[in-house]
Amino acid sequence: MRNSTPYLANTRGIAVSVEPTYLETRSSPESSQYLWAYRVIIENQGRETVQLLSRHWMITNARGELTEVKGPGVVGEQPILKPGQRFEYTSGVSLNTPSGMMGGAYQMESEGGERFDIEIPTFSLDCPSQDLFLN
Repeated sequence: MRNSTPYLANTRGIAVSVEPTYLETRSSPESSQYLWAYRVIIENQGRETVQLLSRHWMITNARGELTEVKGPGVVGEQPILKPGQRFEYTSGVSLNTPSGMMGGAYQMESEGGERFDIEIPTFSLDCPSQDLFLN
């Protein structure tokens, strides 16, 4: 199930959009394993060339338990984006609850060496409604 509208954020002319998709066939609710894929598009709508250096994700499950993920680049890359260019990737996340949310920031660097953070929009992770069985 795909959201019809992506989640969007724009910081200093760098647009980030995210579309999460619940992976029902890869999830195992009876084992409390819920999996999502998410597609991210980073588009340089500004006037300066920038490079994505690192990521900082904050992932929260339905119980409010927070997991932070930090590291260099995304999917093994540190893309350089000239004005008008975009970079797209797909990754995944698992939760031990049927819903949650995630968001965060990418650290960027301008051609002049200035480092700054851009927002990754917080997006909802929800598995589709499941049939309820009454005892």
